[in-house]
Amino acid sequence: MRARSLGFLIALAVFALDQLVKWWVTGPLGINHVGDQLYILPFFQFTYTQNNGISLGLLNATTEIGRWMLVALTSAIAIGVGYWLGREKNRIEQVALGMVLGGALGNILDRALHGYVVDFADLHFGEFRPFLIFNVGDAAISIAVVILLLRAFLSRKDQAKGSDPEETIEHA
Repeated sequence: MRARSLGFLIALAVFALDQLVKWWVTGPLGINHVGDQLYILPFFQFTYTQNNGISLGLLNATTEIGRWMLVALTSAIAIGVGYWLGREKNRIEQVALGMVLGGALGNILDRALHGYVVDFADLHFGEFRPFLIFNVGDAAISIAVVILLLRAFLSRKDQAKGSDPEETIEHA
Protein backbone atom coordinates (compact mmCIF):
# COMPACT_ATOMS: atom_id res chain seq x y z
CA MET A 1 0.00 0.00 0.00
CA ARG A 2 1.39 3.37 -0.98
CA ALA A 3 2.15 5.66 1.92
CA ARG A 4 -0.08 8.37 0.46
CA SER A 5 -3.17 6.17 0.48
CA LEU A 6 -3.55 6.93 4.20
CA GLY A 7 -5.19 10.27 3.44
CA PHE A 8 -7.57 8.73 0.91
CA LEU A 9 -8.52 6.01 3.42
CA ILE A 10 -9.22 8.73 6.00
CA ALA A 11 -11.35 10.57 3.40
CA LEU A 12 -13.35 7.40 2.73
CA ALA A 13 -13.85 6.78 6.46
CA VAL A 14 -14.97 10.37 7.15
CA PHE A 15 -17.32 10.31 4.13
CA ALA A 16 -18.84 6.98 5.22
CA LEU A 17 -19.22 8.06 8.86
CA ASP A 18 -20.78 11.39 7.81
CA GLN A 19 -23.36 9.68 5.61
CA LEU A 20 -24.05 6.90 8.14
CA VAL A 21 -24.69 9.35 10.98
CA LYS A 22 -26.90 11.56 8.76
CA TRP A 23 -28.89 8.45 7.78
CA TRP A 24 -29.18 7.36 11.43
CA VAL A 25 -30.33 10.78 12.65
CA THR A 26 -32.83 11.36 9.83
CA GLY A 27 -33.96 7.73 9.49
CA PRO A 28 -34.15 5.55 12.60
CA LEU A 29 -34.13 8.52 15.01
CA GLY A 30 -36.73 10.33 12.88
CA ILE A 31 -35.17 13.78 13.21
CA ASN A 32 -35.90 14.84 9.65
CA HIS A 33 -37.99 18.01 9.66
CA VAL A 34 -36.56 21.48 10.22
CA GLY A 35 -36.70 22.16 13.95
CA ASP A 36 -37.01 18.51 15.06
CA GLN A 37 -34.93 17.96 18.19
CA LEU A 38 -33.63 15.18 20.38
CA TYR A 39 -31.96 16.15 23.65
CA ILE A 40 -28.87 14.03 24.35
CA LEU A 41 -27.04 16.01 27.06
CA PRO A 42 -27.72 19.36 28.74
CA PHE A 43 -25.21 20.96 26.33
CA PHE A 44 -25.71 18.83 23.21
CA GLN A 45 -28.75 17.89 21.19
CA PHE A 46 -29.68 16.87 17.67
CA THR A 47 -31.52 19.70 15.93
CA TYR A 48 -32.37 19.09 12.27
CA THR A 49 -31.63 21.91 9.87
CA GLN A 50 -31.03 22.30 6.15
CA ASN A 51 -27.98 24.34 5.20
CA ASN A 52 -28.30 26.02 1.79
CA GLY A 53 -24.96 27.80 2.05
CA ILE A 54 -21.44 27.08 3.14
CA SER A 55 -19.77 27.84 6.45
CA LEU A 56 -21.28 30.65 8.50
CA GLY A 57 -24.19 30.98 6.07
CA LEU A 58 -21.99 32.35 3.29
CA LEU A 59 -22.87 31.77 -0.39
CA ASN A 60 -26.47 30.88 0.37
CA ALA A 61 -27.75 28.95 -2.67
CA THR A 62 -31.54 29.09 -2.67
CA THR A 63 -32.04 28.61 -6.44
CA GLU A 64 -31.26 25.59 -8.64
CA ILE A 65 -28.57 27.56 -10.46
CA GLY A 66 -27.04 28.61 -7.14
CA ARG A 67 -27.21 25.03 -5.87
CA TRP A 68 -25.34 23.60 -8.86
CA MET A 69 -22.83 26.44 -8.92
CA LEU A 70 -22.09 25.69 -5.27
CA VAL A 71 -21.76 21.97 -6.09
CA ALA A 72 -19.34 22.88 -8.90
CA LEU A 73 -17.33 25.25 -6.70
CA THR A 74 -17.03 22.84 -3.79
CA SER A 75 -16.25 19.98 -6.19
CA ALA A 76 -13.41 22.01 -7.71
CA ILE A 77 -12.07 22.68 -4.23
CA ALA A 78 -12.36 18.95 -3.38
CA ILE A 79 -10.44 18.08 -6.55
CA GLY A 80 -7.72 20.54 -5.52
CA VAL A 81 -7.56 19.00 -2.05
CA GLY A 82 -7.41 15.52 -3.60
CA TYR A 83 -4.53 16.60 -5.84
CA TRP A 84 -2.69 18.11 -2.85
CA LEU A 85 -3.35 14.95 -0.86
CA GLY A 86 -1.94 12.78 -3.65
CA ARG A 87 1.31 14.74 -3.58
CA GLU A 88 1.61 15.25 0.19
CA LYS A 89 4.39 13.32 1.93
CA ASN A 90 3.79 14.35 5.54
CA ARG A 91 1.49 11.87 7.28
CA ILE A 92 -0.10 14.42 9.62
CA GLU A 93 -1.05 16.57 6.65
CA GLN A 94 -2.28 13.49 4.77
CA VAL A 95 -4.65 12.75 7.65
CA ALA A 96 -5.84 16.37 7.82
CA LEU A 97 -6.34 16.62 4.05
CA GLY A 98 -8.19 13.29 4.10
CA MET A 99 -10.52 14.71 6.76
CA VAL A 100 -11.17 17.80 4.62
CA LEU A 101 -11.78 15.72 1.50
CA GLY A 102 -14.11 13.24 3.23
CA GLY A 103 -16.15 16.00 4.88
CA ALA A 104 -16.38 17.96 1.66
CA LEU A 105 -17.51 14.91 -0.33
CA GLY A 106 -20.25 14.17 2.22
CA ASN A 107 -21.55 17.72 1.99
CA ILE A 108 -21.28 17.76 -1.83
CA LEU A 109 -23.33 14.55 -2.01
CA ASP A 110 -26.01 16.05 0.27
CA ARG A 111 -26.23 19.20 -1.82
CA ALA A 112 -26.40 17.23 -5.08
CA LEU A 113 -29.09 14.85 -3.77
CA HIS A 114 -31.21 17.20 -1.66
CA GLY A 115 -30.28 20.76 -2.62
CA TYR A 116 -28.99 21.42 0.90
CA VAL A 117 -26.62 19.93 3.48
CA VAL A 118 -28.15 18.06 6.41
CA ASP A 119 -26.91 19.51 9.72
CA PHE A 120 -27.96 18.24 13.14
CA ALA A 121 -25.24 18.51 15.82
CA ASP A 122 -26.16 21.35 18.18
CA LEU A 123 -23.57 22.16 20.85
CA HIS A 124 -24.66 24.84 23.30
CA PHE A 125 -24.14 26.15 26.79
CA GLY A 126 -27.49 27.55 27.80
CA GLU A 127 -28.37 30.01 25.06
CA PHE A 128 -24.72 30.40 24.00
CA ARG A 129 -23.89 28.45 20.84
CA PRO A 130 -20.16 28.61 19.99
CA PHE A 131 -20.88 26.96 16.61
CA LEU A 132 -23.68 26.85 14.11
CA ILE A 133 -25.49 23.50 13.89
CA PHE A 134 -23.13 21.14 12.07
CA ASN A 135 -22.55 17.54 10.93
CA VAL A 136 -19.72 14.99 11.05
CA GLY A 137 -18.21 16.27 7.79
CA ASP A 138 -18.21 19.86 9.05
CA ALA A 139 -16.51 18.78 12.27
CA ALA A 140 -13.86 16.84 10.34
CA ILE A 141 -13.17 19.82 8.07
CA SER A 142 -12.92 22.21 11.04
CA ILE A 143 -10.57 19.96 13.01
CA ALA A 144 -8.43 19.37 9.91
CA VAL A 145 -8.13 23.09 9.18
CA VAL A 146 -6.91 23.67 12.74
CA ILE A 147 -4.33 20.87 12.28
CA LEU A 148 -3.14 22.35 8.97
CA LEU A 149 -2.90 25.84 10.44
CA LEU A 150 -0.96 24.58 13.46
CA ARG A 151 1.38 22.62 11.19
CA ALA A 152 1.96 25.70 9.03
CA PHE A 153 2.57 27.88 12.09
CA LEU A 154 4.88 25.37 13.79
CA SER A 155 6.70 24.68 10.52
CA ARG A 156 7.48 28.39 10.09
CA LYS A 157 8.59 28.64 13.71
CA ASP A 158 10.94 25.64 13.28
CA GLN A 159 12.32 27.00 10.01
CA ALA A 160 13.09 30.29 11.71
CA LYS A 161 15.10 28.34 14.32
CA GLY A 162 16.95 26.47 11.56
CA SER A 163 15.45 23.00 12.02
CA ASP A 164 13.43 21.08 9.46
CA PRO A 165 10.08 19.90 10.92
CA GLU A 166 9.56 17.49 8.01
CA GLU A 167 12.72 15.57 9.00
CA THR A 168 11.63 15.44 12.62
CA ILE A 169 8.18 14.06 11.81
CA GLU A 170 9.21 11.75 8.96
CA HIS A 171 11.85 10.03 11.12
CA ALA A 172 9.70 9.80 14.23
